[in-house]
Amino acid sequence: MTILDILHYPDKRLRTVAKPVEKVDDTIKKLVDDMFETMYTAPGIGLAATQINVHLQVIVIDVSEDKTQPLCLINPEIIAEEGIESCDEGCLSVPDIYETVERSEKVTVKALDQNGDEYTLQANELLAVCIQHEMDHLQGKLFVDYLSPLKFQRIKKRLLKAQREASQPAVL
Repeated sequence: MTILDILHYPDKRLRTVAKPVEKVDDTIKKLVDDMFETMYTAPGIGLAATQINVHLQVIVIDVSEDKTQPLCLINPEIIAEEGIESCDEGCLSVPDIYETVERSEKVTVKALDQNGDEYTLQANELLAVCIQHEMDHLQGKLFVDYLSPLKFQRIKKRLLKAQREASQPAVL
């Protein structure tokens, strides 16, 4: 397995809308394995293919404490949702930023698994939030897009400054 590079906001490639997977083949299966390895190493609880500059509708998630409940969603589609909840969210593509976002409290999702088999999943709490967050990535949307323009601009300035500082050579 390979650990892949995660794109960081404001990288424009994060705004690319992902295309559906036409066939779950060995290439897609390897992509899923590499995405799990990347997500666990980061560490995170979810990763969309868009975040690693692969613009296909593939998501991996594991919200368990001990990382024993890997979940793969290929071509996911929310077929039902109910309720609203507010939750603090963070993102591997927007490092060290956490903000409150409103999402559906419960979702029912139809997707393909890593073997190409269709399944339906009902999710609530953290899993429901994570699914919606990662599905946003597939549409080129980030959790910071839900924030007020003022908060959004502050975060953007902070991240751009951190990027500049990281690319500066150390002064000794």
